[in-house]
Amino acid sequence: MRAMFTAATGMDAQQLRIDTIANNLANVSTTGFKKSRAEFQDLFYETLQAPGAQSADGTTLPTGAQVGHGVKLGGMNRVFSQGTRTNTGRDFDLSIDGDGLFQIADTGGQVLYTRDGSFHLDSDGNLVNDQGNLLDPNIQIPIDAIQVTVLQDGTVSALIAGQTAPQQLGQLEIARFANPSGMRALGNNLFVPSESSGDAETGTPGSTGFGTIGQGFLESSNVNMAEELVKMILAQRAFEVNSRVIQAGDEMLQTAANI
Repeated sequence: MRAMFTAATGMDAQQLRIDTIANNLANVSTTGFKKSRAEFQDLFYETLQAPGAQSADGTTLPTGAQVGHGVKLGGMNRVFSQGTRTNTGRDFDLSIDGDGLFQIADTGGQVLYTRDGSFHLDSDGNLVNDQGNLLDPNIQIPIDAIQVTVLQDGTVSALIAGQTAPQQLGQLEIARFANPSGMRALGNNLFVPSESSGDAETGTPGSTGFGTIGQGFLESSNVNMAEELVKMILAQRAFEVNSRVIQAGDEMLQTAANI
């Protein structure tokens, strides 16, 4: 009874699809979150009659007979489309309008990447993320700074108490990848490159191919709640239909056993 095992792969696929949708919906309010999409492929085929085979009288059969054995996960694609920007008014909330990711240096010196631009000051005045890891390149804000400005090109300057002209503190750099969907997610809104994503290309915001910086804004999640709810309903119905196929196969076996 092939149908029972084939339908079981369909139920597994829809369960995984629901898991993906659940994670998207759970992160609908996560800053800089990028939604995922489960992509599936059909499994191998059992060939009962090869396409183009010769019939008994020597003619070529127009079609073959191949029975499929279900579905499998082809990949999990992360969609890096732009999320809406929300005005927060905080000097250290930054967003990227366009392509690019912020660079974060962890305690081991590894560079991590994120679209979450919610930064804070540590005890030494360094810009850090929510986990306390330094922005890379490091930007240090003097303790007597009374106003910090980040321009669209990533230039960071501050007006120091007692001075009339702003003092330049540093230059933000952002990174981009040939295939950002191939990056590996670590959690905490952080990514690391992989063989699929390629190496990071760094540049100043606003230069060719790189987005610009928005001070006082944060990028929201790119999850569309209505779209995800529709997908959830479709996945639920597909799961139900596959379960009915198993039920139908069970009834057929019961009928055969009662003969």
